[in-house]
Amino acid sequence: MKVGDRVEARVNKRERIVDITQLVTKRVDAKTAAACFEDHSPPPPERDDVFYTPFAVRDPGTGRPTKRDRRQTDRVRDRRR
Repeated sequence: MKVGDRVEARVNKRERIVDITQLVTKRVDAKTAAACFEDHSPPPPERDDVFYTPFAVRDPGTGRPTKRDRRQTDRVRDRRR
């Protein structure tokens, strides 16, 4: 790899396209690493909340789930697979 190269990759079902602007020879922090490339990736797809339903929602302040609650959650989770 050299300065000016374009790197295209698929990360977690998302297309990433970056141009290398600077090379580093050792580990650096995230801010410095982000300054070493230009991101030309398309924006991430919108999250479809129609199919997203929170699983096992508990009311605040109810404490930890009991053993019975955990068994019921496991039963529901096994059916969803």
